[in-house]
Amino acid sequence: MKKTINTLCFLLFGGAIAFSTQSCNSTSSDNSTSEKEVYAENKEFGEVKAYYFHATRRCATCQAVEEVSKEAIKEYYGDKVTFESINRDEDKDNPLMTKYKVNGQTLLIVNGDKKVNLTNDAFLNARTNPKKLKVKLISTINEMM
Repeated sequence: MKKTINTLCFLLFGGAIAFSTQSCNSTSSDNSTSEKEVYAENKEFGEVKAYYFHATRRCATCQAVEEVSKEAIKEYYGDKVTFESINRDEDKDNPLMTKYKVNGQTLLIVNGDKKVNLTNDAFLNARTNPKKLKVKLISTINEMM
């Protein structure tokens, strides 16, 4: 019984953190900024790379994070920004996992020593609001260039 209560408390605490993160990151409920408008802000390309680290077994949200991210990057940057999906279970010795201290599903945008973790935004929006995730990806990549 005590183990069940502890598990429930843990889940409630995790849910509260996720809700808080979503609330704090929302700038407004108006999503009037289009992906093309964000893209138009910066057309110069650098050595920006996107890495999505995942497990072999993935839920629908994990798969959506990869699909939406890969699609947005390909659509707006073509081959100028690379997207790499890395299976942590199959590629346990990948040096990028150590370099970026990855131990779970993670979406990173990297340029040299600069790194932005978009995991929370990705998992909050990939299935429910993919346009919002695309805008966040594009604005982040533009800032990194």
